[in-house]
Amino acid sequence: MARRRWQAWKSLATVALLATGCADPELPPDGPAPYDWKLPPGFPTPRVPQDNPMSEAKVELGRSLFYDKRLSLNGTQSCGSCHEQAKAFTDGRVHSVGSTGQTHRRNGQGLANVAYATSLTWANPALTTLESQVLTPLFGTEPVELGFADQQDVLLDRLRADAALSARFAEAFPDEATPVSLATLTRSLSAFQRALISGTAPYDRYLYGGAVEALSPAAKRGMELFLSERLECDHCHSGFNFQDATVHDATPEPILPYHNTGLYNEDGQGAYPATDPGLIELTGRPEDMGRFRAPSLRNVAVTAPYMHDGSLETLSDVLDHYAAGGLARASNGGAASPLQSPFVRGFTLTPGEKADVIAFLESLTDTEFLNDPRFADPAVVP
Repeated sequence: MARRRWQAWKSLATVALLATGCADPELPPDGPAPYDWKLPPGFPTPRVPQDNPMSEAKVELGRSLFYDKRLSLNGTQSCGSCHEQAKAFTDGRVHSVGSTGQTHRRNGQGLANVAYATSLTWANPALTTLESQVLTPLFGTEPVELGFADQQDVLLDRLRADAALSARFAEAFPDEATPVSLATLTRSLSAFQRALISGTAPYDRYLYGGAVEALSPAAKRGMELFLSERLECDHCHSGFNFQDATVHDATPEPILPYHNTGLYNEDGQGAYPATDPGLIELTGRPEDMGRFRAPSLRNVAVTAPYMHDGSLETLSDVLDHYAAGGLARASNGGAASPLQSPFVRGFTLTPGEKADVIAFLESLTDTEFLNDPRFADPAVVP
């Protein structure tokens, strides 16, 4: 069965590889030259909004802005403060901390391959584009992140006062009558984030590069277990991006799946802590209690801690959670939450098998991406 599952994955990878030859998004005849994605083998072209085509100038501007602390009201944080390249653009904290010192209730998500994500937070199906999502850290108040709530003009005046930066906006957005605007700011930041493509891990070299030694024997055994019906991992962590909520230039309308993994069951009926009950907060539907987006497993070994609330410290802890059929089941006398995913059923792993699965997950670490100068702070790596 694992072999059949592996063959299915290889077929999907082949489709994705063919998709990389799809035409670039349409650009105005006099617009910027098409962006060179430098996509890894097997990776399809990301879907890009028609009103924000990619260009080198826009990506480079977005890179500078991403690391610019002027994007926080008090000048203490940039986007890069909570999204560190060496950690696959996560922050390594249980809960992220905003520019005013406010601790958030959720664990910060990574940005590797965010271009392919169909939704962009743990549990908000309304935020489906990077252009809309970036408004939350800039202007949000619950929690405060960068702190510009109701002070958009302060932010824009600050950026316009920098003549060199204004010139770069004009270069990246040559058709804009007002080069420095909220629209151009969000579009440039989004373009840079779309450029954060990770796909040169040992797993990729093995699958697409023919490097049979790229994966250790332990990682190969772990891959078979990962794809097996015993573990069911690939139902939520599927395809080239190890994420079910994936979209690209050759896919139909994106899907927005959310899952309850049985992490909590406070009342025997599936309740999650009131501080963060998940998707139900926005939908009001009882069945959405405890549902969150499954993140990509790309670079998962460097993005600890795990889960929406950062409550699991290590990959070993995560495997223990799923092996138990959800930690809530283990603490409720073996009774599963009635709301948890049917794929979270529990399984048994020997210590050796557990080590093999972790070895496979570690093979998804893309050290080239984690050190790529194209994505680093330009003040440090020009």
